[in-house]
Amino acid sequence: MAMSFSWLMALDWIGTAIFAVTGALTASRKQMDVFGFILLGSATGIGGGSLRDMMLGQLPVFWVREPAALAICVTVSAATFFLAHIPESRYRALLWLDAAGLALFCVVGADKALNAGANGFIAVAMGIATACFGGIIRDLLGGESPLILRKEVYVTAALAGAFVFVTGIKLGAPWLVAALAGFAACFAVRALALRFHWSLPVYRAREGRAAEEVEKMRE
Repeated sequence: MAMSFSWLMALDWIGTAIFAVTGALTASRKQMDVFGFILLGSATGIGGGSLRDMMLGQLPVFWVREPAALAICVTVSAATFFLAHIPESRYRALLWLDAAGLALFCVVGADKALNAGANGFIAVAMGIATACFGGIIRDLLGGESPLILRKEVYVTAALAGAFVFVTGIKLGAPWLVAALAGFAACFAVRALALRFHWSLPVYRAREGRAAEEVEKMRE
């Protein structure tokens, strides 16, 4: 367990840094000042984990117990303020970084839920919440429609990663193997969706009934 804990901490910090960069890149597209970068970066980096901890009753939330996570968000976001001009396409960079953060956090969230005593079903749900909620906050604060509300294969990718990880743990696979498999599953689904522009079917409104049809139904 000591080894898995050290790997988990490393994944958590890497995911936090990646999501903080995606928040900061959103701030760069909106031409915010450095404090805007820090706000969006921090909210993105710690938002999903905060929701997870509150739902699991793990209070105070992780970044209050371990301030290093917030320090990473602040540092990375401030650095991005000076470096955001480097990527040729900030939006494409945001999408690919977001895919990596999504894959990391769906595993981290599911693992923390399992360690908190949650069953497999709840662990998968916590993995999805951890991976997706920070991005929702980022998009809302940045004045954009959240990715999960568009025709994006996003929650599905987090679901795949969390499910593969939890299934691996339940079947007795080594922690690192299950974690790598979960990461790979989520990232592969999201990457393929970005590469080939996959999207899920959407609801299409049907034409309303004519007044005559409604009257016949009442008879």
